[in-house]
Formats: sequence, C-alpha cells, structure tokens
Amino acid sequence: MSRGELCKKRPCRICRRWFMPNPKLKDRQKTCGDPDCQREWHRKKCAQWNKANSDYFKSNYLQKKLDAATASEEPAKPLWPKSRLKSGLPLQYVQEVIGIQHLTIIEYLGQLLFRRFQEVLKGKAAVNTKEIRRQLPVGISRGDGL
Repeated sequence: MSRGELCKKRPCRICRRWFMPNPKLKDRQKTCGDPDCQREWHRKKCAQWNKANSDYFKSNYLQKKLDAATASEEPAKPLWPKSRLKSGLPLQYVQEVIGIQHLTIIEYLGQLLFRRFQEVLKGKAAVNTKEIRRQLPVGISRGDGL
C-alpha cells in the first residue's frame, strides 16, 4: 500500500467538508479536526449505542434499586423507597404486605408502562388532530357558538 492510498482526502461525516485524515488513524478517522464535528459524531454514536443497548441501563437501574432497598432493611427503622410515581398509595403498608423488593419491581414496571403509554399517546395525538381538521370544514359551525 502506497502512502497516497493512506492519505486520500475524504468528506467529513458531519459537515461534509473534505479533509486529509491523520495517517496514524488510517480509515478510523470519520470527521475533520473541528471539535464541533467530533462532538456531534460522538453524540450520534452514543445515541446509536444507547438505542441498541437500552436493556443494559434498564437492568442496571432495577438492580441498583433492589440492592439499595435490601441494604437499607433494618428491623428497627425500615426505610421506605422513594417513589417516582405519584400513585397516592400508602407505600409503608404496601411494603409490609408484599415486601420491599416486590414493591420496587412493581413501581419500576409501572414507570415503564407509564412511559410507554406516553410515547403511544404522543403519536396518536398528532394523527387525531389532523383527522379532526379534515372532518370539520371552515364553513360549518360546531354548534357551540364559537
């Protein structure tokens, strides 16, 4: 391989400007030397990794919550876990009946379901408003005086 093949110009994956890659990095350099381009490339790659490995953080989060809940179990003074869901349930009574680990898992599943429900609703709201606008022509009154 000649020196010319190693140092061919290529476009930056972010700003699309042509640049001469560092010979030490060879084909691994994807962006020009601009810090903004490097930061954006890093952000894109992190987002791609997070999307592909979303279960990694879910399992770590739940395990940390369970470890914290079991480590704080003292018979003299039980520590109620902080809930991110505002359910209004008396957590100390629920915990006494089902246990702190089960309560932690149920709250975590509730958070996941609530988050998924919000994502679905966001997609539905945009579709419904467009359908309503198409169904009500401008010249027809709704009958409520507006």
